Order: sequence, then C-alpha cells, then structure tokens
Amino acid sequence: MRLVLRAGGALRTGPERDLVDDYLGRARGLARGLGFLDVEEHSVDLGKCRSRADETEKIVGGVPRDAAVFVLDERGKSLTSRQLSDALVRLRDEGRPSSVFLIGGADGFDPAALPSGIRKISFGSQTWPHKLVRVMLAEQIYRALTILAGTPYHRD
Repeated sequence: MRLVLRAGGALRTGPERDLVDDYLGRARGLARGLGFLDVEEHSVDLGKCRSRADETEKIVGGVPRDAAVFVLDERGKSLTSRQLSDALVRLRDEGRPSSVFLIGGADGFDPAALPSGIRKISFGSQTWPHKLVRVMLAEQIYRALTILAGTPYHRD
C-alpha cells in the first residue's frame, strides 16, 4: 500500500519544507519493511481554481477510486497516533492499494465535492497554518510507521 500526502498549494522552501522532507524521508526508510510500497507527497496547484468546489475537485481528482481517503478537517475525528497506526495496518492488510491524506486549500473542502466513504480526521479544533498541517501530517505518518516497526513509544 502506498501512503500519499496530497495537499493544495506548494511548499517550496523554508523550515516547513525541510521538516516535511525529513519526516517523509524517515517514513520511506521504514515503509518497505512494513509492507508499504512508498510514502509520497503530491502538491496540487490551485492557482486557477475559482471556488472551494473547484479546489476540492482538483485535489480529489488525482486520488485513485480504490484508495482509502483521509481528509484533514477541523470537524473530523481526532485520532491518537496509535489509532492512526492501527487504521493504516488494517487498510494495508485489507489489500488497499493506497491511503491518501488530503489537505485542502485555505477555505477547506467543499463537502458536496468530496467522495463518499472518506474519513475526516483532525489535529484539533484550532486553526493551523497549512504549512504546519503538512508538517504535522508528515510527522504522524512517520510516527505511525515507527509504532508499527515496534520502536519504543513513550505513550505505552
């Protein structure tokens, strides 16, 4: 199964870019040994989008039909790192080809344009800058893989 972080907008340079690259690089180093094919990041250019629905359709447009889709949404379910890890291993064991994590544009997703069967997850009710959400998501993907690898976890 592939793990894909798919986000609206580009993250070109700076400390956030460095952190995302670091966490996803670490995650890639663990992925194959745990039965995950790859850990990828896709940036989606939203420059020509004229509405939230356009942005949502463009971000969702590149997601394979049979992927498990997680949407970052402040009204989503707050998962512990272990719960995320458990969800990923279940999806892997079910034979899902990919799990895709979506970060929307500045105004979020248009609910009417989202596919059915998505899982809404949250990093809390606070408003976070998109650059930091991308960093936090990259870190949580890495952390989920470290839990699966049996690395000592301070919450156990």
